[in-house]
Amino acid sequence: MDILSRSKINFLMANWPNHTVAVTNYFQDLDISNQLLAIYKKNKWVKSIGRGAYIKYNDKLHYQGAIYALQKHELMTVHPGAKTALSLLGKTHYLEFQTKQVYLFGSTKERLPSWVDKNEWNIELNFHQTSFMPPTLGLIEYNVGEYTIMISDTVRAFLECLLLAPKDQDILECFEILEGLNDLRPDKVNEYLRQCSSIKVKRLFLYLAEKSGHQWFQYINAESLDLGNGNRSLAEDGMYSSKYKITIPKTFKEHGKLVV
Repeated sequence: MDILSRSKINFLMANWPNHTVAVTNYFQDLDISNQLLAIYKKNKWVKSIGRGAYIKYNDKLHYQGAIYALQKHELMTVHPGAKTALSLLGKTHYLEFQTKQVYLFGSTKERLPSWVDKNEWNIELNFHQTSFMPPTLGLIEYNVGEYTIMISDTVRAFLECLLLAPKDQDILECFEILEGLNDLRPDKVNEYLRQCSSIKVKRLFLYLAEKSGHQWFQYINAESLDLGNGNRSLAEDGMYSSKYKITIPKTFKEHGKLVV
């Protein structure tokens, strides 16, 4: 191996964060050819984990390292959201949270590369494609150690929970989560609700927020929101709120303020 090639591998290893995936785009940016990459593989410096994706040879796979590659190298908006983001932010410490299941969100045009699906991450990845909010609104940096990734902030993550309800997210658990969010900024909540295109999410948020009795709810401007027409049912034989035109589970009678 010539001096230039050795210099490239030294630079690569020094600037490649541990436990992250690197993809073809990254090597191209560093002017590392496929031929040179093949030499790195042969010398056991890098290891292929699928088409166009690599890790350091003795490194371990971690889903956050995959997110790093999708965001930094592929420029995708795929990110941890819903309960996954709330857990990372320390907002679900009082609830039982299954870390064996990770909720990822991306735009409707984004697809997870085959190397994500083909690898074992020791967790179940639940990927949801949606356009219910602008793709980058409410994404914040989260420090993983040697690198950072973008995850949903508290408000976006909670709205993502509501998006999954009731099929993939229990509504009562959403309420329990919201009960602990007593310091939300009304201006941020108002902005996110205005940008949200899901009628179900907006109505359910307003219902749960009023039921929680938090002080910040009095500053939420529901009149400025497009709440659509007609009824929304989130439970069979449930309890109907005429104010928000939504049917929710009858178990809510025992929780929080009465909202009719």
